Amino acid sequence: MSSLTSQITISLDGFAAGPNQSLDDPLGEGGERLHEWIVSTASWRAHHGMEGGERNADSDVAESLVEGVGAYIMGRKMFGGGDGPWEESWRGWWGEEPPFHAPVFVLTHHEREPLVMEGTTFHFVTDGIESALAQARAAAGDQDVTIAGGAQAIQQYLAAGLLDELYLHVVPILLGGGERLLENVGAPRLEPVEVIASPAVTHIRYRVHR
Repeated sequence: MSSLTSQITISLDGFAAGPNQSLDDPLGEGGERLHEWIVSTASWRAHHGMEGGERNADSDVAESLVEGVGAYIMGRKMFGGGDGPWEESWRGWWGEEPPFHAPVFVLTHHEREPLVMEGTTFHFVTDGIESALAQARAAAGDQDVTIAGGAQAIQQYLAAGLLDELYLHVVPILLGGGERLLENVGAPRLEPVEVIASPAVTHIRYRVHR
């Protein structure tokens, strides 16, 4: 069976997004600072059809995040478009060629037909996290399934004992509030199995023991 992994960037005080999140500012106040480390890397920029960027340890980590991934799961907030029934004109944050290049299963309470885009198809799952995982594993075959975000989706799978690996990218900033990652997850035992540090971010890969 394929592994269920997740990776997310958090602040030093544990927040995956800043305070006062909104449709216009989905990462909250100061939240964009969380992702400066990856946006500056050559591998991230190449994956998004852009030139330039730095080639360093962080770039190597960014490149590894998409290796061996056969399908993704994400929460509705990660896909965007607000709460309630879907506005069919909303097609996600990533333009007409999303960076996933694999099936993506979106957790939602509202039905929507699959959205086929260049290289990526979004499937909207209304019957819970276990159903989304089963569908993602079927699509991924012998490759891994990764939770692309956001914090609430990761929390649900961690609390349910379904997550195999949690990969944190800890940025040395303090947000002081917002959406904290490790809340309402019970008491899982996390074993650090890899640490990579740079001046911009510390990458810590944890194995989750049930």
